[in-house]
Amino acid sequence: MENSVFYQEIHNEKEVFEHSFKNKIPLLLKGPTGSGKSRFVEYMAEQLNQKLITVCCHEETSATDLIGRYIIKGAETVWIDGPLSKAVKEGAILYLDEVAEARPDVIVAIHSLTDHRRELFIDKLGETIKADPNFMLVASYNPGYQKGYKELKPSTRQRFIALSFDYPKADIEMLILENESGIDHSNAKKIVNIGNKIRNLTELGLAETVSTRLLVDASILIKSGLAKRQSMHVAVVEPLSDDEHTTTSLKDLCDLMI
Repeated sequence: MENSVFYQEIHNEKEVFEHSFKNKIPLLLKGPTGSGKSRFVEYMAEQLNQKLITVCCHEETSATDLIGRYIIKGAETVWIDGPLSKAVKEGAILYLDEVAEARPDVIVAIHSLTDHRRELFIDKLGETIKADPNFMLVASYNPGYQKGYKELKPSTRQRFIALSFDYPKADIEMLILENESGIDHSNAKKIVNIGNKIRNLTELGLAETVSTRLLVDASILIKSGLAKRQSMHVAVVEPLSDDEHTTTSLKDLCDLMI
């Protein structure tokens, strides 16, 4: 059966993921926003025929959110498993997207799953659950984001093997745009050239540069019939900045190149 999730391999990451899964070693994906980390996990879950449970972490994400909680249902109190408990019991791949954003108790909660024990202690139930043999823990984070503020501790990083992601080279990025959107090669090349030009504009002081994800969005809009320049404005320029001077400069750049 052909895969429904498209992913273009760059550096042997598929084989690394397979060995990580086979040897029950947690995997950490490092890289900027929109560089393909989440797509890669979706693709590999499909390749391995494994259920995938994804948690998008943020500053309010707590261990309780992941492990589970008691809720009142009618006249009784019942326990509801969180995504982490479900994944451990069912043998799913648990993907903690942007794990560095979560509260510190989340990191504490997953520690016993990232070493030889492969077990989860549920404090509120007084139970320890051994992970199903097919359980796999995958986490991602952006090491360049707000440097020094949302970093993972070395002691946590060293519980994982790690893969670094970055924006792909031009020829691979063009291939991704063509496969994701159906856009023609000529326009894909122009869009990728714009993306790389923006990535090199350090003087604009962008908090985040243009991701492959944004370029795919622009390609989809162009393919669907929206004017090229407007597609680039709404899919690439506006998401990157709220500063009027910056957006004007970026719009001028896009208009010159497409």
